[in-house]
Amino acid sequence: MTFSDLSLNPTLLSVLDANKWITPTPIQARAVPLALQGKDILGIAQTGTGKTLAFGLPIVQTLSASSGNALILVPTRELAQQVADTLHLICRPFHMHTCLLIGGASMNLQLQNLRKQPRVVIATPGRLIDHLQQGTIRLHNVRFLVLDEADRMLDMGFKPQIEKILEAVPTQRQTMLFSATMPPAIRQITRKYMQVPETVEVAPAGTAAQTVEQSLYLVRRDQKKNVLAKLLDESSGSVLVFVRTKRLAAQLTKALHKNYPVAEIHSDRSQYQRQTAIDGFRSGKYRILIATDIAARGIDVKDIQLVINYDLPDEAESYIHRIGRTGRAGQTGQAVSLATPDQGRLVRDIERLLKKSINIVKHSGEEVLRFDGTAVRADRPPNPRHNRRGSLKTHGFRKLEKYEPPPAKEKFPERRRSDRASQDKPLYSQDSSDTGNYFTRAKPRGFRNPFRRRK
Repeated sequence: MTFSDLSLNPTLLSVLDANKWITPTPIQARAVPLALQGKDILGIAQTGTGKTLAFGLPIVQTLSASSGNALILVPTRELAQQVADTLHLICRPFHMHTCLLIGGASMNLQLQNLRKQPRVVIATPGRLIDHLQQGTIRLHNVRFLVLDEADRMLDMGFKPQIEKILEAVPTQRQTMLFSATMPPAIRQITRKYMQVPETVEVAPAGTAAQTVEQSLYLVRRDQKKNVLAKLLDESSGSVLVFVRTKRLAAQLTKALHKNYPVAEIHSDRSQYQRQTAIDGFRSGKYRILIATDIAARGIDVKDIQLVINYDLPDEAESYIHRIGRTGRAGQTGQAVSLATPDQGRLVRDIERLLKKSINIVKHSGEEVLRFDGTAVRADRPPNPRHNRRGSLKTHGFRKLEKYEPPPAKEKFPERRRSDRASQDKPLYSQDSSDTGNYFTRAKPRGFRNPFRRRK
């Protein structure tokens, strides 16, 4: 099948030929005809399957012959930039303006683009809400609404913003929602805001690309840096490293900067710094890119050889999106994860979602860890003095002694009047050798305190 079999106009076909897009992907072959018929679409597909053209081609062909606008919501700035670049290519022959609304960019520049009356708007939920509150954009003429990577937007906490946007757009519209997984929140949105959507499922929800070879290293936290250095030395292509926090991303970048061309991308970096890092990683200037989950679906770079999960994600679904950065468009890739012994439940959740087990790589001559917290040497049998939990048996090694608390002391001892009479020192001493404090030393009888307040 070719794009000419999808009932596209000659102008779009020439644009596709110029960019060497000849054969449609499965999601494009199934979604484009349904979208041209005006039906709502619920697309379930992984990243890197060509979803941008799946909704972009029917939108551009329909808007080129009729009125109305298109609104496309994406979770991250990087993904929004990639979608905008692709749509700009297919909109340019029809003289249709596109506008990109993302956080971290100049608001004045976005206002200038909005004054050109763009037909296609690509935005992140947060920045679009800012424009709605300031009254710089109106959604009364939206004919197409696209929610790309909808599950990721919900994971990032954009559900209130999405519902507010869905309430602002007209009810008579065509909605297309694309997601890699189908959590209950996605099903709730489809039931409430979509009209009998056609389900297009290229891969079952929660499945990873078959071209990705997955493996797992069970290590301690202090061993992660050594294993990471070993993996980087063994690989020769581009490597994408995912960490959990932006602080760790900065630390690893600083540690690897001396020996490797490395860049970092996380929420603390400005939009210019993030785009520069991605462009350098795409061009080959940086062989290693360290990123947080904010870039799990925002990086569209070809020929990523290795994806390393330095920290496992908090949710099993995020694991699918991370390893989806490699093995794209039918190419092979490798995904390696570093797990600690206390993450056994998370690994089982990931395997349950994948519906298969992940190969655990063992080190010869080093510690072989287990998910129950025990550790044995690879070149010797387990210690017979250890119990099942891996702790040293206490029976026969030490004698447990019964603890006896010390005798309690009298808190307020009673003082008798005879004790004062039995003291050797008089009550008021007139000894000149008494050099104590003025207020504490003994005073002569009949002494009057000059600081005492008189009545």
